[in-house]
Amino acid sequence: MLRLLWHVIPDNKSIWIWLTFIYGIGRALSRKILDKLNIPFMKKVADISFEEEKLISDYLKDMVLENDLRREVQTNIKRLKEIKCYRWMRHNLWLPVRWQNTKKNAKTAMKLLGRARVRPILKK
Repeated sequence: MLRLLWHVIPDNKSIWIWLTFIYGIGRALSRKILDKLNIPFMKKVADISFEEEKLISDYLKDMVLENDLRREVQTNIKRLKEIKCYRWMRHNLWLPVRWQNTKKNAKTAMKLLGRARVRPILKK
């Protein structure tokens, strides 16, 4: 069993899939990390050597991940709330934030909210 960033990794997983379990790393970024470190991305966790484990852990220490990244996202949203901007209002209503169409998309979010909750905030 390999342990990285407070995660215990099962031996049967591929290393590039396991890296996506860390908050802040997706599939593309995990492939880039492994390409940069010259580690085959389909390698199983059980086959990883100690040196490769050390390379991955050293590389991940320089990145903003997990709790630090969550805290950073929350402070950004809190800043938007303090300046009362449009993006915060959309975050608050659980609607699409970045100018996506809501006539055909985001129907589920609007149904869950109910129109009564959306209208008074938009009128203010």
